[in-house]
Amino acid sequence: MSAKKGWWSRLRSPTAKYSILTLLGGGFVAGILFWGGFNTGMEATNTLEFCVSCHEMRDNVYQEYKQTIHYSNRTGVRAVCSDCHVPKDWTHKIVRKVQASKELYGKVMGTIATKEKFEAKRLQLARNEWKRMKASDSRECRNCHSFDGMNTEVQKTRAKKQHEMALEDKMTCIDCHKGIAHKKPEGMTEEDEL
Repeated sequence: MSAKKGWWSRLRSPTAKYSILTLLGGGFVAGILFWGGFNTGMEATNTLEFCVSCHEMRDNVYQEYKQTIHYSNRTGVRAVCSDCHVPKDWTHKIVRKVQASKELYGKVMGTIATKEKFEAKRLQLARNEWKRMKASDSRECRNCHSFDGMNTEVQKTRAKKQHEMALEDKMTCIDCHKGIAHKKPEGMTEEDEL
């Protein structure tokens, strides 16, 4: 009984040595729990189900995407929203998630809550995304597509010529492939097409 009392009293008032160890151990466990929860949340927001859980996406761009080769193709490989809109590497992913937080503000304020509101903002939204993709050299496209991985010899004549010119001119995917997964917005200018 006295050994039990001695253990309990040491636990209730530990020495400085044990206090520091307890603090470090507790901090380590808390860090692991935070990191695990944070990464779980990050990955949960990268699913197709999450992206189309709001009606703005489900009723607009998701319906268009379902008609594209990125959704259904002969190989059965499907690119989901996050494959094109969220970087894979951790640093760029965090930056993109912070940038996307302003989209939550738009959701709360209802800036694209109806089809009409969405269409009125569509060109601006597309330009923002094209600019982001251009600045990153179409990083997300290159997770699946690369000039090195292309066999231009088996491409159709026009595609072969365009890809060879793009490589030579140091162009990026979004320079030519606007509208590949969503319809092009009305009101595009000649500059938008470049």
